[in-house]
Amino acid sequence: MDHKQILAEYGILPLPKDTVEAMAYVPFQPYSPELCKPASGYEKGTIFRSLNKPFYGGACGGERDD
Repeated sequence: MDHKQILAEYGILPLPKDTVEAMAYVPFQPYSPELCKPASGYEKGTIFRSLNKPFYGGACGGERDD
């Protein structure tokens, strides 16, 4: 969901209009009901599919560099 869709559906921007350097911001995240099975969620660290963002170290583009 992009920022225009979030604004249209929820009436808010994902981030504040005026941000400041060196300040951490967490963008608005719409609820995603797509859930993993509990065992899979335990292995991945989350049951929410939209939050499963594995880190592969030196790889770029999301592919493993085995």
